Amino acid sequence: MNRLLRSGAFIAVLALLAGACKFDGAYDLPLPGSPVDADHSYDVTAEFADILNVVPRSPVMVDDVTVGEVTDVERVGWHARITLRIRDDVHLPDNAIADIRQVSLLGEKYVALEAPTGTTAAGTLSDGDNIPLADTGRNPEVEEVLGALSFLLSGGGVSQLGTITHELNQVMDGRTERLRHLLGSLESVVGTLDDQKADIVNAMESLDHLTSTLNAEKRTVTSALDVAGPAVEVLAAQHDELIGMLSSLNRLGAVGTRVIGQSKADILASLDHLQPILQRLHEAGDDLAPGLNLLVSFPFPKEASEIVKGDYANTSIRADISLENLLPGRSGGGIPGIPDPGELLSTVEKCLLSGDLTSRACQKVLGSANLLKKLVEDCRRKKYDGNPVCTIVEALPELPDLPGLPGGAGGLLGPRVLGEALSSGEPSRAPSPAGLYGGTP
Repeated sequence: MNRLLRSGAFIAVLALLAGACKFDGAYDLPLPGSPVDADHSYDVTAEFADILNVVPRSPVMVDDVTVGEVTDVERVGWHARITLRIRDDVHLPDNAIADIRQVSLLGEKYVALEAPTGTTAAGTLSDGDNIPLADTGRNPEVEEVLGALSFLLSGGGVSQLGTITHELNQVMDGRTERLRHLLGSLESVVGTLDDQKADIVNAMESLDHLTSTLNAEKRTVTSALDVAGPAVEVLAAQHDELIGMLSSLNRLGAVGTRVIGQSKADILASLDHLQPILQRLHEAGDDLAPGLNLLVSFPFPKEASEIVKGDYANTSIRADISLENLLPGRSGGGIPGIPDPGELLSTVEKCLLSGDLTSRACQKVLGSANLLKKLVEDCRRKKYDGNPVCTIVEALPELPDLPGLPGGAGGLLGPRVLGEALSSGEPSRAPSPAGLYGGTP
């Protein structure tokens, strides 16, 4: 019984030890001599599509110098994620890249960290950062290079190089000069294209701008095409009429050509006959202008074609002339040489109101034939009966037409005659008309 109990206790202890220990392989065994101190490092993860045979304790290098190690490898979906432990005295940019490389042709794999190429480095890589899948990669394996070379040499295009070379020799045989000329022409064409590179780029940019404009105006172009549809239908419906019009126009052109051809001699003869007339008009020169002005200024109304039926027609002209601007006191002034009517009336009235023929107003009246005539006419009015001036004027003999007398009023009533009349005080002694004319009284 005791022996059975001891056996059972030993089996139970073995079972407990077997449950407490887990052994997956040699990679789970701890290795001595780690290049990184856990207390002086930081951990970074990196995503890889293929890590080849990278395992924990694989080195991490920067510029071929070991700065850390791989501490963990795990699968995430369809790619792998490895954890890198890096010394804290190594400073890398936050956008660093990671590659899996090989120490030698048959050497071990390692993870290489370096700054990005073609992109500005930014930030600092620190604990907990992750390098994404887009920034990681690997070098090709030796087996892959040898396999590709084997495929190229065995079933690739190398075996066809001989055929290609043979066919090229067949093509070039006897055609060396033509091929040389072709290559020279090709060089010239390529050089011309290179010289016109800027113009070609500008043309392509212009075409791009035109395409953009057409794209922006797509609705307008579509509307124009929609409107053009009915117009095309109308033209299609009028097809026969258009053909008939063009045919008639063709016949008209033929008839016109025939008429012009047959009348050419008559037209040339008419032009020859017209030449002397044009020559005479040219010789008239400036003398022709006044006649043309008179012809143009003559009023030909619209109805003249209905009135003038023969070779000539009589014309009566009614002219309305306004003297408003010609009278004194107006903006246009008076007519030169004609006395102011207002001045005539005022002078004659002043002479009559003065009652003295020797007054200044009366002397002015006697010195002007028009004023004297006006004085004689006013003295005949009943209004001035008994006026002393009118009494003297009425006592004078009958005067002829004053405007036609020589010397004007000075000749009629000169200083001598008036002096005699005024000195005697008798109107009956006034000179006779013959004395006024200088003859014998």
